[in-house]
Amino acid sequence: MSKPIEVTTHTILRQLLRHHPEIVDWNHYLTMARLVARALRMSKSALIQTGVATHRRDGKYRLSYLIPALLWDEAVTIAIPASCHAQLLDTELPRLQQWLGTNKQIYTDRLPPHRSDFTGIWITDPKSWLNLHLHAPQSIGNYPTIIDRADDLESWAQELLTVTLSPEDWYSLRPSQSSQQWATILDVKIRLLETLWQRPFNPYNCYVLDPLDRALLASLSDIFIPKLHPNWHKFYQQLLSPTERLVWATIDRQAGTFTLAISPIDVAAELAPIWTRQSTVFVTSAVDITAEASGYRQELGLDEITSVKFSLDRQTELFQLYIPRWMPMPNTQKFQSSLVAEIQQLLHLLDRRPQFTVILIGDTPLQSQVAAILAAEWGTRIQVEQTNLNETNILITGWDFWQEHQDDLPTPQLTIVATLPIPSLEDPLVAAKVSFYKQQKQDWFRLYLLPTGLRILHRAIEPMRSSQGIVAIFDSRIDRRSYGKQILATLSPIARINYPDLPFL
Repeated sequence: MSKPIEVTTHTILRQLLRHHPEIVDWNHYLTMARLVARALRMSKSALIQTGVATHRRDGKYRLSYLIPALLWDEAVTIAIPASCHAQLLDTELPRLQQWLGTNKQIYTDRLPPHRSDFTGIWITDPKSWLNLHLHAPQSIGNYPTIIDRADDLESWAQELLTVTLSPEDWYSLRPSQSSQQWATILDVKIRLLETLWQRPFNPYNCYVLDPLDRALLASLSDIFIPKLHPNWHKFYQQLLSPTERLVWATIDRQAGTFTLAISPIDVAAELAPIWTRQSTVFVTSAVDITAEASGYRQELGLDEITSVKFSLDRQTELFQLYIPRWMPMPNTQKFQSSLVAEIQQLLHLLDRRPQFTVILIGDTPLQSQVAAILAAEWGTRIQVEQTNLNETNILITGWDFWQEHQDDLPTPQLTIVATLPIPSLEDPLVAAKVSFYKQQKQDWFRLYLLPTGLRILHRAIEPMRSSQGIVAIFDSRIDRRSYGKQILATLSPIARINYPDLPFL
């Protein structure tokens, strides 16, 4: 009787780690490899929270799913970000095939092969894979799938299921409409424009449409010829759907135009059928506070599955955390002046030996104000959301920019966080989703706002674990709110310090 793939994978990987000391050390290689191998053998899904940033091209955990995928005698899909494909195809897979003595076919075309005898590995990226399952499931083989960087599945699904109508889409209707129909369309557009411009200003320039606005849009549904206007057809399919949809407008006050968008409020119902088509291994960084990841699974429409959460190594992945206890709350008038003073104090400590520093500020107006104040003293060392940087620059950035570019920038020795990245209820889209959770009588803060914020925070500060530098967080809610202990537990391992002595100087 042949050995189960778990045993074979464990034995081979252990030998590999012994004979190749150049492989980056990680405590969980063997455990994760056995979990992946078991998922392949039993056709069961699994969720693995590695604790390691899954957006980086040098993901050290990757060995633990590549080996069982190469040893498995049937087809496997590996959905991994496109930025990692070159490293995977040119270096990692050839090297592993040589080490293992395998010759598994690697397939990289946009669509998987539809051959019954295909037993290779189909490499794609997670967003493309998800898009096929959402919009063309008949074109994709139901091979066991490993999704690397599954942290973003919910946001990708939301994006892929969103239909947007630009100002140009309105004028695309003109050639196919009669004069009377076109007059009706213009009347609706003008009335929408008027009601949107009467809404109070918000920094997001985004407004959820109320029932009257939606009814006004719905009144146009009878005059369109769908096959001539596929984008409008998709929009009205969702608008007239019996399931709840979120409809919003983003306005450009300077141009006097608006863009409409519609998407499901909750994508779980759209995603749930995907997980019944094949077994899936979800490889993530840290998507939930608990190992069971009930909030994450609910977002994706996932039933009970094998779920593990790996702890980080206290010796090699610890960073120092500085949270001044005297900071005012972020929603008070004194916060901005206190924040600037604290940042200035830290930067002065760095003046003796300038080091690359990142200042994360999610609030755009506050970001601009802080940048202007600091630039008056530190000049061109201050850069706002730029990538052409050196080791002495001080980068002021929002969360999205930093997450997108941090892999290509120097590793900071000091990261400053102005406020926790918990989504703001001032964002109409966030408020609408919170309202949906309330209607379902669910804990909207602990199921949505807090996990979302912690995922963003965890990914943003991950480089500090390799540099073992300092993270300074000036959001006193960590100490003054009951959920602060959960935040500290999620950031573990940390060494909390009372004064930032900046030992790297």
